[in-house]
Amino acid sequence: MTRRLVAAFVAGAVFAVGLAISGMTDPAKVLGFLDVTGAWDPSLALVMAGAVGVHFFAARWAKSLKSPILGGNFDLPKDGAIDRRLVGGAALFGLGWGAAGYCPGPAVVASVGLAPTTCLFLLSMITAIWLVRLGARRGAGAPMKTRS
Repeated sequence: MTRRLVAAFVAGAVFAVGLAISGMTDPAKVLGFLDVTGAWDPSLALVMAGAVGVHFFAARWAKSLKSPILGGNFDLPKDGAIDRRLVGGAALFGLGWGAAGYCPGPAVVASVGLAPTTCLFLLSMITAIWLVRLGARRGAGAPMKTRS
């Protein structure tokens, strides 16, 4: 268990440093990318291209393994079904990103600065997650299954 926690911490730290170095914790940078009719800033596209490139090779390497290096099983989706929850979640993610200039990862990293707008975004995000899980429990009578 300790090795998994250390690996998760290192992965999170590398992600946070990458976000900070690339400037993606600044909502103005993200909103500049989304403003294609104004002063468009393509730097987010370059960050995404780099991430996709790394993932492309890492995913192929991981698929060649029989099991994860730190034990357990791979937790991969069984089907590619597109349902209302997926579309709704993607829409909420996009609306939040476009309105605030934050998505969850950069918001957590930027929260270190304790800016009121960042803290408000995180509080809203955590509240929404809690409400969705509460609603799923009440509606289905059982906790929502999530991948970890």
